[in-house]
This record gives sequence, structure tokens and C-alpha cells, in this order.
Amino acid sequence: MTGRRTLGRNFGWLWGAFAVSSYGTWLAFGAFPLIAVVVLHCGPAQVAALAAAGRAVGAAIAVPLGPWVEFHRKRPVMITMDLTRCAAMASVPAAYALGHLTYTHLLVVSVVVAAADLAFRSASGACLKALVPPEDLLVANSRFESTTWTATVTGPPLGGAAVGLLGPVTTVIADAASYLLSALGIRAIGRDEPQPPRDTARRLRTADLLAGWRHILGHPGLRPLFLNAIAVNGLIMASDPLLAVLMLGRLGFAPWQYSVAFAAPCVGGLIGSRLARPLAARFGRHRVLVTSGVLRACWPLGLAFVRPGVPGMLLVIGVQFGLVTCCGVFNPLLATYRLDETAADRVARTLSAWSVSTSAGIAVTTAAWGVLAAVTGPRIAIAAAGLLLLATPLLLPRRAAAPAPVPAAESVPTAP
Repeated sequence: MTGRRTLGRNFGWLWGAFAVSSYGTWLAFGAFPLIAVVVLHCGPAQVAALAAAGRAVGAAIAVPLGPWVEFHRKRPVMITMDLTRCAAMASVPAAYALGHLTYTHLLVVSVVVAAADLAFRSASGACLKALVPPEDLLVANSRFESTTWTATVTGPPLGGAAVGLLGPVTTVIADAASYLLSALGIRAIGRDEPQPPRDTARRLRTADLLAGWRHILGHPGLRPLFLNAIAVNGLIMASDPLLAVLMLGRLGFAPWQYSVAFAAPCVGGLIGSRLARPLAARFGRHRVLVTSGVLRACWPLGLAFVRPGVPGMLLVIGVQFGLVTCCGVFNPLLATYRLDETAADRVARTLSAWSVSTSAGIAVTTAAWGVLAAVTGPRIAIAAAGLLLLATPLLLPRRAAAPAPVPAAESVPTAP
């Protein structure tokens, strides 16, 4: 975590809470599939269902959570979501120690954590907008992005070592503890937060549920970025399990080689997040946003040509490095633009709609590409995803959209 600019004590607590939960999450990366295979002796279909169902059902549950988050104070919501995730994750090692851990238990925990993740992200975006002046939002989002990539580089290797030394649920315990520490960090933010004025009887109207999507789809700049994000994230994530099957199965890579091939390039994400602000200052935010968005779509096709041995491993590292570097530049610029173009009373619903749609898109695309790989083979399915990614820049806005009129804050009588 770097950056010379001081954004204040309250942002520091928010950043610290984000950092500790990010490190906990990446330390436990792959823990549930590992437990499902090693402890519960599940097959490939069950492992795949564990990943897809958690994301899909969690997204469905999160739909009504968006308005609920919007009409409540954000920091208490964030603390509640952290404690929910802590309790859910802690139940896994507890059940394991008692000999009662089941596949259904893992499935329920994955759904609860996925839904809480989406609600937390919605609240944290609104909290960030309230804590940081508009001119500093790009600095703040760049710091979050650099933290994410740093955790991505260091977390999985340390988690793998911890599992090897201390057992399969070790990293799950660490992840649960990280959510508790995150809740304490958010609690330390000492700024008063007023209760949003809202009639509790009208919280979950259909109009409230759809407000985030209406704002996104009605905005000339956010709409193409939203569609691009769904397509790009879905196609990239759909290729990941297929590449694992290809590398670890047919090409004979060792698990440590596979881990290194994906962990080492994440340094590029850290580099990209540091470059986002100076590049935007020199060339303009829109130009850098679109250029990095185009470039990130050009890399994944190369994964279809991976071969055994060192050349194949170097190819994967090179492709992934290019991809995550472009993502490191693109992501903070997108996050900042999204906050800039959304009124404060709609941030949580907008971020919730964005996250729900992205998660659902990933779940659907992953399932579809699993079927495609079963019919054609993993290499052809990876190539198909890469070819389709080359078309996704067509969804990016070609020119900077004129700022859409920001809706006035909703005025709804409060309950007597």
C-alpha cells in the first residue's frame, strides 16, 4: 500500500480494514475446493457446483440487499456483513473439528459469504464516497487496487504453505479472523453518519430494487462500461477452471508450477494500479480508461497456445502479466468514474446492481463454457473465450460521455 497523498485518518481505517480482509480472502483462496476434495472426497461436478452455486445464489440474495443497504447507515451495514462472514467461515473449522462437516454445509457457507460480500461492497463504495473528496477518489481507488494485487501475489502461496503444515482448514480460520479485524477497523472510523431518511414501509418496492439498473442503463457512459464488464469478467473467469484442467491434467504441470504461473504475474496489477493516476493526469482519464480496456481484452487468447514445460509456463506468466497490468490501470479508473457519476443516495443500489450482474454473468458463462469444454475440449473452449474477448472493446464508450444529469436525492416522507 503506497501513495504519498494523505487522505485522512478515517480513510486509513477503511483502507486498513480492506487490506486485512483482502489478505485473509486470498490466504484462503481455493480452500473450499480443497476441503471438498481432500476432506469430503467430492468429485469434479460437486466442486464446480460449489463455486457456481455460491456465486449465483449469493447474487440472487443480494438483489434486495441493495436497497436495504441504501436506506441504512453504511458503516453498521459493513460491520454486520463482516461479522456475518466471520461467523459463516468460522463454522467450517468448528464443524470439521467436531466431525460434522458436510458438502451441504460448505454450499450454504459459500452462498452466505457471497451475498455478504456483495452487500459489503455496495456499502463500502458509498462509505468511500462520503469519506473522500471527489478529487481524491482516484487516489483512494488506486490504493485499494494495489492492495488487492499485493494480496493476490502473497496470499495463495502462504495459504498453500499453511495448509501443508497445519491442515486443510487453517486458512479458513485465518479468513474468519480477518473479517473480525476488518469489522474492528471499520468501527474505529470516528465520523458520525446520519441515518438516510427513508420510509421503512417502502424500502423494498420494485422501483427501489431496480433503481441501480435504471441508473446504469440510462447513463450514456456507465451503460457501455457495464456491458463490457459483464462480458470481459465472464469470459476471463470462465477460462480459469478450463486452464487448470488443461495445465494440471493434460499438460502435466505440477500444482506449484500452476500456482506460480498465476501468482507471479499479479505484480503487474500492482504496477498498473500505481500507473493509473499519473497516466490519467497526462493523457486524460477517458483515454486511459478506454485504452487499458481495449488492451486487457487482447491477452487471454494466448492461453489457448500453452504447451508443456518451461516455454508453456513462461507463456502463461507473460499473458497473465499483460492482462493484470491492464486491469490494474483500468479498474481504479472505472471505480472512480462510477462513483463520480452516481448520486450519493443511489451509490449502494448502483454498486449492488453492478456486482450482482457481474457475478451472475460469471456464473452463467462458467457453466456454459464447462459444457463447451466437455464437447470440444478445454483448449478449444479457451480459444473461443479469447476470440470473443477480442470483440468486447466494441462495448466501450468511444468518446467521453457528457455528464448525465445527476438525479436529485430522493425526497420521501419519513415514517412518523
